[in-house]
Amino acid sequence: MGLQFAGARAVSAVSTWGLKNVFRRPAANFPGKIALYLDPRLIADLAPKLERGSVCVVGTNGKTTVTNLLADALELAGNRVVCNRTGANLDSGVATSLLHAGPSDWGVFECDELWLAKILPQLQATYVVLLNLFRDQLDRVGEIDRIQDSIVGALEKSPNTVLVYNADDPLCARIAERAANRSIAFGVNEDLGLPQNSVADAQMCQRCSSMLEYAYRQYGQLGAFSCPTCGFARPALDYAAEDVQLGLDGLSFSVRKGSDEEAAGSINAPYTGAYMVYNLLATAAAADLAGCPLPSLQKAIDAFDPQNGRLQTFGIAGRRVLLNLAKNPTGFNQNLKIVAQDPRNKVVAFFVNDKEGDGRDVSWLWDIDFEELADDPADLTVFAGGIRANDMQVRLKYAGIDAQVVADADDLLERIANLPTEENAYLIANYTALPPVHAVLTARAEGDAASRGAAGDAGSDQPASAPADAPARSSSGAERQAAPASAPSLTIAHLFPDLLNLYGDGGNVRILEQRLRWRGIPVEVKRVNHGEAVDLSGVDLVMLGGGPDREQRLASDELMGMRDQLRAYVEDGGVLLAICGGYQILGHEWLLGDEVVKGLGIVDMTTERASGGSGDRLIDNIVLTSPLAKRPVVGYENHAGRTHLGAGVEPFGSVASATGHGNNDADKQDGVRYKNVVGTYLHGPLLAKNPEVADDLLARALDRLAARTGQPAIRLEPLDDAVEQDANDAMTKKLGVRA
Repeated sequence: MGLQFAGARAVSAVSTWGLKNVFRRPAANFPGKIALYLDPRLIADLAPKLERGSVCVVGTNGKTTVTNLLADALELAGNRVVCNRTGANLDSGVATSLLHAGPSDWGVFECDELWLAKILPQLQATYVVLLNLFRDQLDRVGEIDRIQDSIVGALEKSPNTVLVYNADDPLCARIAERAANRSIAFGVNEDLGLPQNSVADAQMCQRCSSMLEYAYRQYGQLGAFSCPTCGFARPALDYAAEDVQLGLDGLSFSVRKGSDEEAAGSINAPYTGAYMVYNLLATAAAADLAGCPLPSLQKAIDAFDPQNGRLQTFGIAGRRVLLNLAKNPTGFNQNLKIVAQDPRNKVVAFFVNDKEGDGRDVSWLWDIDFEELADDPADLTVFAGGIRANDMQVRLKYAGIDAQVVADADDLLERIANLPTEENAYLIANYTALPPVHAVLTARAEGDAASRGAAGDAGSDQPASAPADAPARSSSGAERQAAPASAPSLTIAHLFPDLLNLYGDGGNVRILEQRLRWRGIPVEVKRVNHGEAVDLSGVDLVMLGGGPDREQRLASDELMGMRDQLRAYVEDGGVLLAICGGYQILGHEWLLGDEVVKGLGIVDMTTERASGGSGDRLIDNIVLTSPLAKRPVVGYENHAGRTHLGAGVEPFGSVASATGHGNNDADKQDGVRYKNVVGTYLHGPLLAKNPEVADDLLARALDRLAARTGQPAIRLEPLDDAVEQDANDAMTKKLGVRA
């Protein structure tokens, strides 16, 4: 400590005063940010004021809830606690919290996973609580391997820190295995019998690259996993949840500590969802390690009211409104299960932004199982809001759900005002979309409470049925056309969807399938998983996506074994859509992790690293002009490889937007067209907002179907693509491209 530290504290104090008293803004980040410029070791200088120690909470989902609840429990147990309660989880947020605090017993800090590497070496926390790791913000964060490496590196620089981790998550268990720090495992020690979603973020063993097996799975990749090859498996649990009960209005479970035969206590909470069991169990483990008894935690749970929009309930005009955060496929899928638990008719609204804090790429919407919502037997009234409302509306359409676009939460509440108030409303928002929705609901709820108080709570506004001007209920999403008599099924082969589905690539198959079904054309989708074979002579359209490096390596071995069959399929006029890694492997050489390896050689092209060895990825929204569509083609790109087409080989399209790079950031062209092959770096998925491209592929596939079956060719009738075109228009307008 010295002049730098003194100057940092002085500047922090001045900026805090100015923000609070002049600008009327919270001082959660900025004071710490400018103080760190003056004293980069500020967190280390301030750490001694935490007399008993500190806890860093990291993980993709649940950080804010666990951090605040743990801080509450420690305070109820008589501790003085410093906490970044608003979720300011970068080094600046932690520094600000410490600057504003006096001498304390414990610091409890939410930490961004990648920023832990800056925070932990200075803080030297007593515990790091690792909740889970799910795919999130691939454009900003990258693949999960990068996060794991960062957390392991942070722990190496704080060797006395104890890692408290979710042992049901193989990605967290692998970190515990790699780090030399002492570790403590928690998990759910029984099968909850929950239905599984289509996408999990860890299919393979990170120790030996074999496929993981499960005795049971809770959700995502969480469960009792094991590797049949190397023995990597869920470790013994130091803290276990047992006798779990999940209901619409609450949950309960017993906590078993170590090898004790009897439970250490039980937890009851007015929340629902398996993910809340993990959050509460993690909090119980951390609280116990910090010397906080379970009864204090239960008191904290009973009184917990964060008022931050996470599982927050409002009463508005006599209607129960539940608001929650979801910012990735796993979080959204867990929210949909909460909605499904309510058997009554209900309102559901999704608010999705694409600001920097959310990630610009919204391809993850196609990895959410909205089809489960479409299967709900209750009547649903569904809305889409936020900056990417049109993308959400398209995604819901292909799940069989009609959704109306709303301008904001105020617009939503006006539209549902005439629906019966016994219908609950569920509002799900991603990161930056949550605060404005939360502000509207808070203001409306407070206004309603004031009105009821002024009126003496007289009267009840609950119409018995919805008036004629109430919003329309969700239905199939498109009119079905009559099927041609005795038409053969068009066959789509989705190659290795269990390995190659990093950017919602499987959404392309869903779109192709639905566009055929809406026209009444029979279709069969063959999902060819790892280890399975397919005869492409009976296939009309092949989909090949991209995946994380480990999964892509395994898939590439199988694809190379299919090389002759794939080449014959393409030369015979077979239709093939290849995205990202699947596109690269079609050439002579391509990138597999850090290696340039031999490709299938079906198309004359080569993919290499950027000149000079630069590892910079080409990431952005992009608009193309393509001969396959009259309208602009929009999508999102995220790739490290630079692809160069051979002489005379045609690109899929030319970059028309100021943003976007294309194949190699030099010729401003993206993808390839060869015979009936379309390869591209555009995902999101490609076909969602580009129905002309989808129908071009389908028309070619129908021609192949006719040729191989000897049946008359089926003509594609036009569909109502207004929703897709609105989403296309929204992006072209955003990027300044004229349609």
